[in-house]
Amino acid sequence: MTQYILALDQGTTSSRAILFDHEGKIAGCAAQEFPQHFPQPGWVEHDANEIWNSQITVARKVLQDFDIKKVRAIGITNQRETTVVWDRKTGEPIAPAIVWQDRRTADYCEELRAAGKAKMICDATGLELDAYFSATKVKWILDHVPGARERARKGALCFGTIDSWLAWKLCGVHVTDVSNASRTMLFNIHLMRWDSDLLHLFDIPEEMLPQVVSSSEEVGVTREALFGHAIPVAGIAGDQQAATFGQACHKPGMVKNTYGTGCFMLMHAGRHPRTSHNRLLSTVGWRVDGATDYMLEGSVFMGGATVQWLRDGLGIIQQSSDVEALANSVPDSGGVFLVPAFVGLGAPHWDPYARGTIVGLTRGSNKAHIARAAVESIAYQSAELLAAMQKDASMPVTEVRADGGAARNDMLMQFQSDLLGVPVLRPKVTETTALGAAYLAGLAVGFWESQEEIATQWACERRFTPNMGDDQRAELLAKWNRATERAKAWETPL
Repeated sequence: MTQYILALDQGTTSSRAILFDHEGKIAGCAAQEFPQHFPQPGWVEHDANEIWNSQITVARKVLQDFDIKKVRAIGITNQRETTVVWDRKTGEPIAPAIVWQDRRTADYCEELRAAGKAKMICDATGLELDAYFSATKVKWILDHVPGARERARKGALCFGTIDSWLAWKLCGVHVTDVSNASRTMLFNIHLMRWDSDLLHLFDIPEEMLPQVVSSSEEVGVTREALFGHAIPVAGIAGDQQAATFGQACHKPGMVKNTYGTGCFMLMHAGRHPRTSHNRLLSTVGWRVDGATDYMLEGSVFMGGATVQWLRDGLGIIQQSSDVEALANSVPDSGGVFLVPAFVGLGAPHWDPYARGTIVGLTRGSNKAHIARAAVESIAYQSAELLAAMQKDASMPVTEVRADGGAARNDMLMQFQSDLLGVPVLRPKVTETTALGAAYLAGLAVGFWESQEEIATQWACERRFTPNMGDDQRAELLAKWNRATERAKAWETPL
């Protein structure tokens, strides 16, 4: 009898549900976009109920043609850092969810930096002091919703990233896995527990925090009314860690890059945290069978979202998939560079005050050059991440495994390989974020026996090899660096 694992992939702009069979192949898929809210410049919010409604809708849709009893388990993967606070009794959010892209707490982060707190935070969490992470978002909600902190101290409120929110709605349990916990800026990745000093620093009551669980273990079963049959929830991982697991990057030195709303490059760093000296993040990858794997990570805030801006902001394409043809209609960007610092710059710059910039425009520049510059900006930012990783790593990177929606863009993948100077491999299954969540859930219920079995299922669909000369690569990267410098520190901190 054919059986399945259901992966719930809750992303920044859409919710997806994908059913995988034992070979790791997609048996069914459904997706639904949900609204983004931008109430003020630099603010990015979601309605947590809209997230839940979109996620349960696609889950039911993908299951409607299958026998629910053949679904062995559910795996959850999610946009990380996005922060939800809800009432423990009613299950209703007390405020809009603050999205990972949100910059409203950037000035507070600068105050902490000025007070000398950055090293303390990095030493415990492996993270840069930045508004990207959850801690300052939780503090903001507690500071701005009347009575919230007192209610939290009494245990009346729950905090969670999106994995916690979905687990609560599915099973009524208040949990998060180690990978998501490590992105909150409240979790000590050396002691593998919530850090009391950081909770005190941010004035966040421990009573509102979720229980931290492994990435691969049964945490509860779904309410029977949701699907008509209870299904174990047995795997949880943040989207980038899940994608790394789905790409079978299970050994030190292996690298994957996800081209989604943002771009996230992760290198497997082994069984101990690796300190970065090049402003990368040290983060938990996953915990399976009692063993914790760690990663080095570089984060680009605007990847595929840059193409969405061409569509929604400028209106020069009708749909995101149109960008490749438009960009390919010119041989190069014509000297145009687009730095998509719309919400600041992530690694290795960590500049929340940078803003989007286009340089190199001439009278001959047109929308095709801007489109090509937008696509190329994704590759340039990722090249910066790999350069930093190469400096931190103890071994050379020999290939990068690519996934995510924008990885289907052949022009981008070829340009990426050219800039990196190493092959870029695109797998046959590019839905590796969902696949990783499915693998983690399947391991917990014995659907797959081992990580070794999983690794044998990974298959390359296309290999892109570099064909750019060293001099040209160096010249382009130098120009990109000049363009980036012009984007930095545009907004002045208060």
